Amino acid sequence: MGFRDLIGTLDDAVFDVLSDTAFIEGREVAGMFSAPWLQPKLGRINTGLREPHLVIRVADAQGVVERQQVRIDLPVQDGGGTYTLIRQEPGGDALVTLILRINP
Repeated sequence: MGFRDLIGTLDDAVFDVLSDTAFIEGREVAGMFSAPWLQPKLGRINTGLREPHLVIRVADAQGVVERQQVRIDLPVQDGGGTYTLIRQEPGGDALVTLILRINP
């Protein structure tokens, strides 16, 4: 088994247990959602990330383009709601970060 296969197996386990449900133009995907305004205040560490973002697997990013609607299936207090995809940032690690903008 190669390195990419091992990482794929690890990603499957992590996403199965820890992922948030999102819908990109109605298609369900598993991802890790983060909204910077909801981060716990621990010390004074600034990450530089200002926009809400959703990290998904490369396979789930096929056909995803800017300006698509992304709905995060979480309570509003946890950042759930509808967002517009403003850009993609491939990480080179079989994951893609979708940078989002909240819809008013």
